[in-house]
Amino acid sequence: MKNVREVALELLLRVEKSGSYSHLLINQVIEQGKVHEKDAALLTEIVYGTIERKITLDFYIQPFVSKQKKLQDWVRVLLRMSIFQLVYLDQVPSYAVINEAVEIAKKRGHKGISSVVNGVLRSFQRQGPPKLDSIQNQMERLAIETSHPTWLVSYWIKTYGYERTKEMCMKNNVKKPMYIRVNQLKTNREIVMEKLENHGIEATPCPFVPDALKIVYGNVLKTDLLKDGYITVQDYSSMFASYCLDVAEGMTVLDTCSAPGGKVTYIGEMMHQIGNIYAYDLHKNKMKLIQNNAIRLGIDNITVAAKDARTLREEHENETFDRIIVDAPCTGLGVLRSKADIKYHKEEKDMEALQKVQIAILKEIAPLLKANGKLLYSTCTINTIENEAVIQAFLTEHTNFEIDKSFINMCKEMIGDAAQITEEGIQLFPQTLNADGFFITRLVKK
Repeated sequence: MKNVREVALELLLRVEKSGSYSHLLINQVIEQGKVHEKDAALLTEIVYGTIERKITLDFYIQPFVSKQKKLQDWVRVLLRMSIFQLVYLDQVPSYAVINEAVEIAKKRGHKGISSVVNGVLRSFQRQGPPKLDSIQNQMERLAIETSHPTWLVSYWIKTYGYERTKEMCMKNNVKKPMYIRVNQLKTNREIVMEKLENHGIEATPCPFVPDALKIVYGNVLKTDLLKDGYITVQDYSSMFASYCLDVAEGMTVLDTCSAPGGKVTYIGEMMHQIGNIYAYDLHKNKMKLIQNNAIRLGIDNITVAAKDARTLREEHENETFDRIIVDAPCTGLGVLRSKADIKYHKEEKDMEALQKVQIAILKEIAPLLKANGKLLYSTCTINTIENEAVIQAFLTEHTNFEIDKSFINMCKEMIGDAAQITEEGIQLFPQTLNADGFFITRLVKK
């Protein structure tokens, strides 16, 4: 069995070179028993933390490496993860971090490389991290301090202002709470809170969503509540999106981009299994996820199939559905707290490319909604290109649709100034509900 820091280095290199998702790699390594169970938390912290703070860590490394020296990729990543531990992990002794980094360098390279690693880390330990005050430009300083790409920070400042951008970038580096959804088909919030308390787990009710709980302390995954279908782990903003669809028993509902099934199963619970729900997703391999979740929760009125949302008029007659939810494919810039990798792999052109897909989906499914029916559009991203601009483009061409004013008024009453509420919908930021960043709007077919 390999040393936990060697495994961390290997995973970080795979993320760096192949764009693999860190959370999937970590789960794989832990499940395969490649690290001791007691080291799983440290592995997770080193890998996530190093990715999350990559830009800041490179800024810290720079003064300690000679400009003439070109570091090999693995050496740079080793220095990054070691400096992350020295700066951000108080409980890890500095001597252990430095000694293990030097040993790894000896194994992977030669004596000269291990000397460089030793020299850089010991100098850093003596002098401490360089001060960010030396960066004159306010936007650049924020980008380096919070480890966000400069193009993204610049875009957010232009769109949402400096203060809101700063709050958002800071929040993206703070661990997100776990939220769970109580399955109202089997139980209620009070009973689940009592069961959690018996397991030594503290949970508090969330406002706005009557089935949402925030886990304050303890590990829900060590109980049988998930397996037995009493709860689902789901982000609070995501629950709020489903809740805003305003479903009722007996309706026919369409979820166009459904996997992994969090929203559609909540819709099933709120409809008490009375009515018909169709859940589609482009990715065939994700269908099983939705089906398994529905079975676990005791929902049997969801029809699941792998279909492209842009071809659904081949499957259904016009004016079939009372409600439609389009949780559109997006850049995911609202979920950086749990998937920090995303911020290094996205560019502004990705927003524009996805906007075309989002508008195409809305155009395709618009005729499928009944008169007076409601359509909810949501994304887990934060930019006007994939959100407000998509709605504006759609409404310009579809004059028989309009923004549901009762939805906007409800959000103003509930959330107020905490979110950005525009004519097109609401933008939730990571700091709004202490959850994922989400755009949500609801349209009515006149």
